Amino acid sequence: MYIKEVAKRLNTTPRSIRFYEEKGLIFPEKDVENDYRSFTESDILRLSTILALREIGISISNIGKILQNPEMGMNDYLTIQRSALFEKWIEMKDMIETIDQMMDGTDVDTYSIEEIVMLSQHLKGIKNARKNWEDKWNFDEQAVDYDQNIKMHGYRFNVHEDYEKALSKVVTSISLQPGDISLDIGVGTGNLGAKFLSKSTKVIGVDQSEKMLLICNEKHPNMETRKGHFLALPLLDNQVNNVVSSYALHHLPDSEKVLAFKEMDRVLKDEGQICIVDLMFLNEQHRTKVIGDFHESGNTEAIEAIEDEFYADRSVLVDRLVDNGYHVETHQFNDILSMIYASKGVKK
Repeated sequence: MYIKEVAKRLNTTPRSIRFYEEKGLIFPEKDVENDYRSFTESDILRLSTILALREIGISISNIGKILQNPEMGMNDYLTIQRSALFEKWIEMKDMIETIDQMMDGTDVDTYSIEEIVMLSQHLKGIKNARKNWEDKWNFDEQAVDYDQNIKMHGYRFNVHEDYEKALSKVVTSISLQPGDISLDIGVGTGNLGAKFLSKSTKVIGVDQSEKMLLICNEKHPNMETRKGHFLALPLLDNQVNNVVSSYALHHLPDSEKVLAFKEMDRVLKDEGQICIVDLMFLNEQHRTKVIGDFHESGNTEAIEAIEDEFYADRSVLVDRLVDNGYHVETHQFNDILSMIYASKGVKK
């Protein structure tokens, strides 16, 4: 198909298509004799993805990073479009909620402009958090060796101590019915989510690392995977019966953990369940004691690992869930690993 036909089909212009080619985003073949561009169905799908991403405000340079592989397939392109659209949809919901709060403030006889400004700044902070989250640990690079690395022993500080015990505890804590939908956030290679596949439930695994999702698909072809992250889950409201996560939440700063819980609550059905196994301390006093013990023993490896990430204060997370109407139970595996189980609306 030639460029004018493609432009008409996608409701764009030949000039725009040439621009994306100049930027190295598309790679149509050229006829040797007349230099006409010839577009395959794969080219058209790639171009439609570019147009969709531009429509929601993603820059040319960022699109280039997203579409690094020119040999991507249909499912890859559709996954990217879905993820981007969900992020935009969630952002629009936040904006509408903020405007509603502003309007509520102006309904009364006296209102403070400072409060309106604070709401605006709060919205800006949420948008920046969702947009600017960065994988500084490079999980794409870790993906191939991830399963092997979590089995390693002998380190002075083994963050994966009690790993299998913790995952099994999550499975026995969640009450399931046939046909339930389970969401595993930060699914990685699928070690937790796969444990629910034998229970006649649908499992959706979400991760920001494409390489992790690729390996997860290879290991567990019956699991549905979607690209996304804690702050912008690629699901509609009230869609899943339970949310689980293991060894992932500690990659978010505490302020963003609040947004993560808001997202979990959004996608969870009434009377749904959340179960999280993660690296966390019981409270600030416990954090101080554990780190102090590492200092005394000279275990700098442990201290550096803790400071490199965002181990939570379990008591703060529990209070957050209780304040939002959840019944919460906890379990401690070791000094740095705990589980939080929360049921929405009813006690387990």
